[in-house]
Amino acid sequence: MNRSIPSSAFKRLGSAALAWLATWWNILLFGVVIVALALSPSTYDRSRRRLIAHHIVRAALPNLLWFTVLSALVGVVLIRIVVVTALSYGLSRFAIEMVVRVLVLELIPLTAALFIALRHMLPEAALVGQMRAAGVLLGLRQRGVDPVRQEFLPRVLAGVFSVWMLGTVSCIMTLVLAYLAIYGFTPWAVAMYTRVVGQVFNSAVNLILVLKLFFFSLAVSFIPMASAYSDGAASDVRQRRRRGTSGQAGVVRLFSVVLLIEVASLMGNYY
Repeated sequence: MNRSIPSSAFKRLGSAALAWLATWWNILLFGVVIVALALSPSTYDRSRRRLIAHHIVRAALPNLLWFTVLSALVGVVLIRIVVVTALSYGLSRFAIEMVVRVLVLELIPLTAALFIALRHMLPEAALVGQMRAAGVLLGLRQRGVDPVRQEFLPRVLAGVFSVWMLGTVSCIMTLVLAYLAIYGFTPWAVAMYTRVVGQVFNSAVNLILVLKLFFFSLAVSFIPMASAYSDGAASDVRQRRRRGTSGQAGVVRLFSVVLLIEVASLMGNYY
């Protein structure tokens, strides 16, 4: 009787580990399929180019407006806090470097990825799940249309492009706001400002920033769509319960990967 309790616990632990590995294996396979389709010239025929462009515009433009306004407001406040704090401790010469490192290197890429994930990719993944439940994807397959190429790929590409656009535009805007907050509307400090910023953005930091944006864009684009694809593909109710709902499981997986990417970038920048 007592021996059966550890045995059942080990069985549950083993089945949970196998389910976890199977979930990430399905996400990896989905990513390989999406990358292969994205690199295939046949994917970009005239009709699909219009579809991909439609998804990119729908994902990037509205979010770019809101995120730019939000990051400008928060950026001005944080820049003021950092500058005042540096001045109070007699570290005014480090104020620019602190602003660049805190905002441009760390907060803006992370915020842009989470903003796209919450505002666009997770709702799009839920929409695709509803389409699957309504039989729309099955109807596409019956008509000879690949649903992955038709419905999943444009949304993934739109998410990747949106993270890059929001991150790039907001980083440039933050650098401009930092200059105006520290020096005001004068052109005479541009040389000194660009020299300090250039010292921060050395080759290693630039590589880590580019890789961070790249992996953030992949995470927020691939994981929600892969979760909707793999969870929806489970026809058995018991398998769906084991994998969890598409929304909750996708959110947990997404935030776990984003956290790991952020920790890895911090280690690369400061260790």
